[in-house]
Amino acid sequence: MKKTKSFISLALTSMLAAVVIAGCGTGNQTATGQAPAPSAGDKKTLVMATSADYKPYEYHDLSSGKDEIVGFDIDIAKYIAKELGYELQINDMNFDGLIPALQTNRADFVMAGMTATPEREKNADFSTIYYDAKNTIVAKKDSNLTKPEQLAGKKVAVQLGSIQEGAAKEIAKTVSGLQITSLNKLPEIVEEVKAGRVDAAIIEDTVAKGFVENNDSLQFTTLEENEQNGSAVAFPKGSPHVEKFNEVIKKMQDNGEMDKLIQKWFGQ
Repeated sequence: MKKTKSFISLALTSMLAAVVIAGCGTGNQTATGQAPAPSAGDKKTLVMATSADYKPYEYHDLSSGKDEIVGFDIDIAKYIAKELGYELQINDMNFDGLIPALQTNRADFVMAGMTATPEREKNADFSTIYYDAKNTIVAKKDSNLTKPEQLAGKKVAVQLGSIQEGAAKEIAKTVSGLQITSLNKLPEIVEEVKAGRVDAAIIEDTVAKGFVENNDSLQFTTLEENEQNGSAVAFPKGSPHVEKFNEVIKKMQDNGEMDKLIQKWFGQ
């Protein structure tokens, strides 16, 4: 009988201890009880979110027999991570899910040829611009679609959530009948143009160049724009990494490393 009482007492004590420990928490969980994404503070790992369909910024390379995400942004991210003493983890997702990934603590930063628009700046902090680019109209060579006004009454494809989607909406304000089709992936957009399901697409120049070089039936024409479409790194609001990233980006620009990568990926 004495052993039974001791066993019950021990069990109650263990249960009470478990409740106290659970109430205190570990410091590694969110308010919902879910463990947060790996972060610099926990595992010395920086989690980068990207949309790997944007060659030469980031894309899937299968030439070695394995699926590897490579590109201009990837090389910059690897350089920065190494300079700051972190491992780099790359997560691929749809472009329109990148900012939400920052907001929900699923990524430490985003690199995807992204421009710091006023709308995005409401939900994320941005680094200084590390590369500037322009938008283009991509269409079939015999289409005679080279200027915004020629898109009147035409179907135009853009990437969902991209700066090009915003550019198309701006053009639609003054060009009557322009119909915008927003899709997730750039290869899908180009296929829509080739198949004639859309008349044209608005794509960044460096990316458009790569697609046109591999498709003889297509051409691209650079749009004259007043605003810069420079690429910057996006972070969660209040991120401590912004200043450190800016320091490394400036170092890369000063020591010639950025020029080497521009030459490597854009040939200019």
